[in-house]
Amino acid sequence: MTDILLMILSTIGALAILIASIGVLRMPDFYLRLSVTVKASTLGVGLLLICAAIIFPDVSVTTKAIAIIFFLVLTAPIAAHMIGRVAYHTGVLRWKDTYVDKEVDEPSPDGDKDAPKT
Repeated sequence: MTDILLMILSTIGALAILIASIGVLRMPDFYLRLSVTVKASTLGVGLLLICAAIIFPDVSVTTKAIAIIFFLVLTAPIAAHMIGRVAYHTGVLRWKDTYVDKEVDEPSPDGDKDAPKT
């Protein structure tokens, strides 16, 4: 039963990483590539670490795997948000079909958010 669970988890993890790598090639702009990479690779690596914790029942391996999963889930979205924010403020171009909500304040060219809109 454990072998079947390991096969399922490792297959789903490997497929998630494959989807992340295909997404890097297929997505049209930086922001979509960043989103696909962070979400799918975090899921894939997390599932493979769970498999490692199941295969090696030693407490130290399980503890390290759980700690890595915890910090990966904690830091990956924050890092992606910061990278995306820097890309937005430095003017990285978006895909032509990206929906932009005009209600949200766009930053002014000089970076001053409090500047009056023209």
